[in-house]
Amino acid sequence: MERLKDDGIDTPERQVAAERALDLIDIPDELKHNMMFFLHLVREVLDEYDGGLLNLFDRLLVDAVVVNLPVTASRTEISPLLGRYSADDAFEDAVATLDELPVDRATMLVRAFTVFFHLANICEEDYRVHSLDAREAAVATTEAEDPVNELTVGFHHLIDERGRVKAQGILDRLEFRPVFTAHPTEARRKAIEGKIRRLSALLDERGRLHGINLFENERQMKQEISAMVRTSPISHRKPTPVEEADTVIDIFDSTLLDAVPEVYRRFDDWELGPKAGAVPPMCPAFFHPGSWIGSDRDGNPNVTAKVSRLVAEKYRLHAVKTLAARCAEVGRNLTLDSTYTKPSRELANLWNHQVEMSEVLTSKAAGMSTRETHRAVMLVMSERLLATATRTADIMYRSVDEFLDDLRVVQRSLEEAGARREAYGPLQKLVWQAETFGFSLVEMEFRQHSLVHRRALEDIREHGRWGERGELEPMTQEVLDTFRAIGSIQRKNGVDAARRYIISFTQSAEDVANVYELARLAFAHSKDVPQLDVIPLFEQVEDLERAVDTLDQIIELPDVQRRLEQTGRRMEVMLGYSDSSKDAGPTAATFVLNTAQEAIARWAERNAIDLVLMHGRGGAVGRGGGPANRAVLSQPKGSVNCCFKLTEQGEVIFARYGNPTLARRHIEGVAGATLVHASTSTQQVNGEAGIEFADLAQTLEDASTAKYAELLGTDGFVEWFSQVTPLAEIGLLPIGSRPAKRGLGAKSLDDLRAIPWIFSWSQARLNLAAWYGLGTACETVGDLELLQEAYRRWPLFTTFIDNIEMSLAKTDERLARMYLALGDRDDLAETVLDEMALTTRWVLAITGNEWPLEKRRVLGPLVRMRRPFVNVLSLAQVRALDRLRSKEGDEMGDEERAELTYLILCTVSGVAAGLQNTG
Repeated sequence: MERLKDDGIDTPERQVAAERALDLIDIPDELKHNMMFFLHLVREVLDEYDGGLLNLFDRLLVDAVVVNLPVTASRTEISPLLGRYSADDAFEDAVATLDELPVDRATMLVRAFTVFFHLANICEEDYRVHSLDAREAAVATTEAEDPVNELTVGFHHLIDERGRVKAQGILDRLEFRPVFTAHPTEARRKAIEGKIRRLSALLDERGRLHGINLFENERQMKQEISAMVRTSPISHRKPTPVEEADTVIDIFDSTLLDAVPEVYRRFDDWELGPKAGAVPPMCPAFFHPGSWIGSDRDGNPNVTAKVSRLVAEKYRLHAVKTLAARCAEVGRNLTLDSTYTKPSRELANLWNHQVEMSEVLTSKAAGMSTRETHRAVMLVMSERLLATATRTADIMYRSVDEFLDDLRVVQRSLEEAGARREAYGPLQKLVWQAETFGFSLVEMEFRQHSLVHRRALEDIREHGRWGERGELEPMTQEVLDTFRAIGSIQRKNGVDAARRYIISFTQSAEDVANVYELARLAFAHSKDVPQLDVIPLFEQVEDLERAVDTLDQIIELPDVQRRLEQTGRRMEVMLGYSDSSKDAGPTAATFVLNTAQEAIARWAERNAIDLVLMHGRGGAVGRGGGPANRAVLSQPKGSVNCCFKLTEQGEVIFARYGNPTLARRHIEGVAGATLVHASTSTQQVNGEAGIEFADLAQTLEDASTAKYAELLGTDGFVEWFSQVTPLAEIGLLPIGSRPAKRGLGAKSLDDLRAIPWIFSWSQARLNLAAWYGLGTACETVGDLELLQEAYRRWPLFTTFIDNIEMSLAKTDERLARMYLALGDRDDLAETVLDEMALTTRWVLAITGNEWPLEKRRVLGPLVRMRRPFVNVLSLAQVRALDRLRSKEGDEMGDEERAELTYLILCTVSGVAAGLQNTG
């Protein structure tokens, strides 16, 4: 084996080799330019930190690129020094280089590569934003629809098929309900996120700068990069649930507050043209965010009733104070002279009402707004919002609806006076913000395991409602306190702020009845019992298959019937993608979930239920991940019903909502797909294809389930899984308040949450949880033409195969073998690798590609660009794991073990940043 010698290779030559290595990767020029620029900055920062570390960084970068070069590529294009240096030589050199490093040195090297990943992500995000801007700039405003804005595309698709009146009716019913969760799949520190945001802003402004300003921009970038290299990527402690709520608040402040009304405005601009902003809006406020943060207590003892109250109050204060500031801003700009913009009688009445309420506030506002009644009224409204934050009873708003009523009085008065652009300009944006976020910011959704409810009722029946026959268990008391917290939140923030209660592992109607009974038992007076929409969550295969029978029993419950009367027969049902996938494997779970949705949609139609299906999806393919808009379009007939609701978590929240342009794009994409799903053609395609390929789906489901069950049922599999993946180390990551296990007594894979199951396999560069069993299932079918036909014509199968292909593109067989070797079970290792090869062969044959993502013009090159750098971190991780799992690890002192574990945790963070959608 040749090794890349240190002797005779000076820093400039290494720099040239590193930059040429990067230049050989096939990615768009604009993206490559920014990557090269950031590589230059990282190298400069590393040289300032430690020139020796820079040499190691360059060496491993060159090795990683050589390992992944196409066979036809010339190594001498990178450097004449490489000569006959092969991929095997490069790989062995990288292994030897890492093995020779002290742990502290290897850790800093890993941190340097992780920083480069974060910068690569910034470059990719910047490229996507500029590509979208360029595409939009090329669209003539005379076109009927904006092809870049999928919301307008979806609306015009409906107009073409169903006419404008029906299309507008469907638009008015449109809802997109993302629910932000605290599931621990975001391995990046909040401190790192702040630096990433600042670097992203600096890169965005760079193209507009010249001269000394450009120099200053670069100086600030190096400052942030230097701080990032020197900042531990691993937090020193787990966040509390109250601190986790900052995730939602950060996204609200940085993007959603303005991006969501911009989505509405962009639609109106296109549809209304010159009249936009001077007439009532067409676009409804369809975006309704929810949150499990601080309210999902399933298996998380850190989420208590007290925590839920604190989180709800944190949300409320932030929302109300933000609306107060925006209301004051809009009001200050309404400098319309009452002589020429005469207030309506309705507005005069509102002003008189405000005077009666508080002469102090109205005198102050009138003094600032002489003969500007609209302005004065708005300034008083802002003060009332501040009083709402402090809960000053005399002048506070009782609800967001009361505030909206006042806003609309001002709006109508302006319109009557002819000031239409003032009525439907910034004031309309404030209306949209209030309609979207309310006084609660998000709608909190509570969740608990059905077993906890059963045990609580047993305890109460034994010891009495108030513990009069013996003390109640602490968990029982906590369950009752949770319903009291919900009641308190509803009284403060409104019913919608906390009316949903989800039951994990729902198996019978009794599970729903138990929740209503516990809610009543928590209060001495019936009037204090909160309004609840109790949502069954079906997540295991057996429960999904019995879902309709269970729902038949649920709607017979008196409590449910009363609630259906109150809601216009609207009912939510949740489907769990994670546990069903871990339970039966990814292929079977896909078809079982689709069958369950079809059955539930037909059940809803039979029973005149206005159905909302909630999708418990994650970022990884094994948890229902993938592009959300394509997921919507592949849903079966009747299952979307103008409303798409799903969980958003971890790295997905930052990726989809961290950048304003990309957030708008995501929201428009999901909303547009939801509209298209309501079209006759989409329903017909999904329905007919589902029937035509039902036998194929059944064969794939049966064969994949058997293969998956065989693997998991192999003697010693659980122990082997723990050895060949960083499962134990992932459990040490301080990335969420929730434990990796539910803590209800199981000691096996059944007890392990789906997230660490999937996260561990992605770190081991296998992504087994996303594809295992599919290759055998396709082999069982044996008919490539049939599979290709299904891929062409069945949206569900198309989306499924495309997501599997993306997952396979992020695997690496060479590294996977090293991870699997940690378990000393050649039989299991070969079984997994054979199935991966078989699955890859079939997926490529179905898609007609030579390699994964070959035809994906943007995604393919981006994934291939990341691979060499991810591989360096994976290599460092697997070598460190090998030391920990070996006899050497057994004999290590505590300090040495802690250092090695920290190195592994740093690699976990870096690999997660590089692979993305990991959990």
